[in-house]
Amino acid sequence: MPEGNRLTDLVVDVFADPICPWCFIGKRRMERALGRAGGTGIEVRWRAFQLNPQMPQGGMDRRLYLETKFGGSDRARHVYDAIRRAGEAEGIAFAFARIQRTPNTVMAHRLLRFAARAGRADAVMDGLFAAYFLEGRDIGERAELAAVAAAAGCDADAVAAYLEGDEDRDAVLAEDAAARATGIGGVPHFIVARRYQLPGAQSPEVIARTIELARAAMARPGTSS
Repeated sequence: MPEGNRLTDLVVDVFADPICPWCFIGKRRMERALGRAGGTGIEVRWRAFQLNPQMPQGGMDRRLYLETKFGGSDRARHVYDAIRRAGEAEGIAFAFARIQRTPNTVMAHRLLRFAARAGRADAVMDGLFAAYFLEGRDIGERAELAAVAAAAGCDADAVAAYLEGDEDRDAVLAEDAAARATGIGGVPHFIVARRYQLPGAQSPEVIARTIELARAAMARPGTSS
């Protein structure tokens, strides 16, 4: 993944998965925090983490997935009702009933790495969240991923060729494994200036305060992000 563009960049690494609803909520909250803190000199880098690292490559039926994960539809409904309410507060109209399959997300994470090299990772992540949670599209499918990338401004032919291969697959798996090895067990997980860790979909206030703290530290002699 690309490093900061300047020595003065403050880097926010966000470990996330495109099929994590709290990551969608966390992104919206982070955007509000960046608005408060001022986005100049801040680089957001999307890092790979799989909610379901053992997911079959072709994904699985959504109903079966929920029953396996939550032990029944009633428990799943309770969990997702809380997520839906949190989403509404951030302007997200989750449409969970539209989702028919839970995908393997390795290819989606590969796409984010491709998009980062073109400076389009943030737009692609927005597109992935919308495709999955608002439209119920299977973002484990190459055609769906290519459509998301093209809508986000990526070169359609280059994306299609990239997705046909395995480039960056090992890098995605290594990044996921490294995150777990450092103790990250869930997402979203924010790391500000490589030192301040914020697990979970933190409030905009907490994220903004952490950015301000990091900026103050960076301003001291001999300190960088």
